[in-house]
Amino acid sequence: MAVTVSPEQIDSIIWNQHHDPFEVLGPHMIQQDGQTVWAIRAYLPTAEQAWVVLPENRSEHPMEKSHNHHFFECVLTTQELSNYQLKYTEGEHERFVYDPYAFKTRRITDLDIHLFAEGNHHRIYEKLGAHVTEIDGVAGVYFAVWAPGARNVSILGDFNYWDGRKHQMRRTGNGIWELFIPEIGYGEHYKFEIKNHHGHIYEKSDPYGFQQEVRPKTASIVTDLDAYEWQDADWMEQRRHSEPTSQPVSVYEVHLGSWLHASSAEPATRPDGTIEPAVQVADLKPGARFLTYRELAAKLIPYVKQLGFTHIELLPIAEHPFDGSWGYQVTGYYAATSRYGTPEDFMYFVDQCHQAGIGVLIDWVPGHFPKDGHGLAFLTAPTCTNMLTLAKGSISNGAPWSLTMAATRCATSSWPMPYFGSTNTTSMVCG
Repeated sequence: MAVTVSPEQIDSIIWNQHHDPFEVLGPHMIQQDGQTVWAIRAYLPTAEQAWVVLPENRSEHPMEKSHNHHFFECVLTTQELSNYQLKYTEGEHERFVYDPYAFKTRRITDLDIHLFAEGNHHRIYEKLGAHVTEIDGVAGVYFAVWAPGARNVSILGDFNYWDGRKHQMRRTGNGIWELFIPEIGYGEHYKFEIKNHHGHIYEKSDPYGFQQEVRPKTASIVTDLDAYEWQDADWMEQRRHSEPTSQPVSVYEVHLGSWLHASSAEPATRPDGTIEPAVQVADLKPGARFLTYRELAAKLIPYVKQLGFTHIELLPIAEHPFDGSWGYQVTGYYAATSRYGTPEDFMYFVDQCHQAGIGVLIDWVPGHFPKDGHGLAFLTAPTCTNMLTLAKGSISNGAPWSLTMAATRCATSSWPMPYFGSTNTTSMVCG
C-alpha cells in the first residue's frame, strides 16, 4: 500500500509537534489510482497491530505500519464512513476504541472564540474545560483550554495512562486547543500537558475545571453540575421579588477550614451510607479533620441563625493548594475546594442556607495566584503569564504572582459586589 501522508507529517505527530493532528490522523477522503477512497490513519504509541472495524457488519480491516512502528494506515473504498472503531493489540490485551480524530465537529464555535477574544464571553466556562457531551451519537468528554503561546497541547488522564502522545489536541482560533475523547465520562481524572516552543513541558490542572483532587494531589476531575436537585425554589422566588438595598443585612464572615474541626477518628458519612475519607487539617493539629460541606450545613447554619445573622460570607473557597493561604492563592477559580467535599456537597450547603432563610456571599479572589506547577503560572506557555506583573510578591518561594489580566466571571454567582476590605477580593452573591 502506498503511503498517503508525508514522513514529515508523520514525524510531527510522533514527536508531538503538530498544531492540528486532524490534518494527519483520522479519516481522510483522497484520490488513489483514479478513484475516491478513505485513508484512515492512527498513531497508537503502545500498539503492536491495528485494524479498522466498520460498524455495519463489524468487518475488520488490517492497518499497515507507515514510517514508524506505531503509525498505522488503512485505505478503504467504502462510500460511507462513520463511527468506526480501532482495534489494536498491546501484548496480551486486545482493545476496541472509537477514533477521537474521527470526530471533527468543534463544540466551541467561531462566535465563542470571537466573544472570548474581546473579553465579552460571560459564560465561557460552559465551553472551556471538560464537558460530557455526545457527538455523532457517541458519548464522551469534550476538552478545551486556552494556551495561545503553546507549541502543542495534549490531554493526560487515567484513560490514557497519562501519556501525552495519545490525545494530542487541535489549535483553533485565538489559541484555544480542543479535542473530544469518546467513551469516557464523569469521574475521570485529567490534566493538560502544555509544551512551549522550547520543548518545555508543563502539566496543568484545568483552569476551568469544576473539581480537583484533594491536596496534595492536583488533577482535575470531570464533574456533573446538573445532577443536584435544588429545594430552594421558595427562597429564589422571594429573592426575585425583594429589594435588597432596602432591607437590613447582618453578615457572618467565616473561613470554613478553621471555624470548627472534628476528630479524624470519627469520619463523616456520605448520603449513601459510605464513609467520607477524612481530610487532615495540618501537622500542627494532629488527629483533626475538616468538616464536610454537609456537616457544616448541619452545624454552621443553626449557629448563624441563632445569632440573628441574615447572610453567611465565605472566605475564598475556590480550589487552592496551601491551607495557610486561607484560599487567597487560587489554582481553580471554578472549583469549590475539595477539602470539604464535592461540588454537589457544596450545592447542598448553599441549598440548606437558602431553605433556612440565610443568603450566601462568596469571596472571590482574582488578585493573585501561586507559582505551584499545576496552576496558572506559565499556563499559556508563556505568552500571557510572563507578561504579568511579576515583580510584586515574587521574591520568596511561596509568594504569589500578581494577576493583572481581566478576571473571568464566577460560574456560581449572580452579581459582583464590592468588598469593603482587600482590593484583591470581590464578594459574589450566591444567594
